[in-house]
Amino acid sequence: MKKILVIGSTGLLGKPVTKALIDAGFSVTVLVRDKNWAEKLFPKASIIKGDLRNRVDIEKVMQGQDAVFLSLSVKQTERENEFHTESEGLDLVIDVAKSLKIKRIAYLASLVHLYQGMNNFDWWVFRIKQEAVQKVKNSGIAYTIFYPSAFMESIFYQSKQGNMIALGGKSEFPMYYVAAEDYARQVAKSFEVLQDSESRDFVIQGLEAFTQKAAAKTFIQHYKKEKLRTMWAPMFVMKLMGIFSQKFDYGFHIVEALNKYPEKFEAQPTWNLLGKPQITLKDFAESL
Repeated sequence: MKKILVIGSTGLLGKPVTKALIDAGFSVTVLVRDKNWAEKLFPKASIIKGDLRNRVDIEKVMQGQDAVFLSLSVKQTERENEFHTESEGLDLVIDVAKSLKIKRIAYLASLVHLYQGMNNFDWWVFRIKQEAVQKVKNSGIAYTIFYPSAFMESIFYQSKQGNMIALGGKSEFPMYYVAAEDYARQVAKSFEVLQDSESRDFVIQGLEAFTQKAAAKTFIQHYKKEKLRTMWAPMFVMKLMGIFSQKFDYGFHIVEALNKYPEKFEAQPTWNLLGKPQITLKDFAESL
């Protein structure tokens, strides 16, 4: 496979994957809404302006492609009854991919969404993610699905609020934090090593496991730009704030799942085939 379409290329996790695919020598096309911004990010990619709501745009950008990589998510401000790229958008992508005989769909899932159904946990965002995984697997197209642990980037770009790292509740199980750069290299490698008809699931985990509190402490210790401290909120406060704010409701549910999902190390088969991660949390914090 030489020609890969990336949808979701300009997001926090889509950018490193797109760059890794380009660096690996693939011919990369991206579907974006802001063409000027994408041209600055990916000068070596083919940039097509379009929208996942528009079938004509998807058909145009998918013509001549061998594979599609999807880095989609439900935004913190989205509501259940609205359009979602991982639901209606994904339906359209799969339908067009089947009609154009695309050889592979690669999709970013997550480990923590597997908490759905545990301890009576039920959240519509995770239902969408679970349904998306099944849609890809049932498409009849060869698939690659990535299940990453928590990303190191989430500490800096999501938990960091000013000079504080925001924490909620108590993290009951350590998570194998992974750098997006390591994940991106593994995604690119998967397109090199898998046979055209081969479907695989890959667990993506980093070198070290931390509770959220321990991860924040390690990050603060090695982050050099400014002095940081942690800010903690009990879960009942987050739940209360979620009544008045969609964003806080999202935060309450994702933090509850992250705190309670019983993650265990499962990435050795991924490392054996796609390579072992190289970046520690210390490395990541010092690099910023």
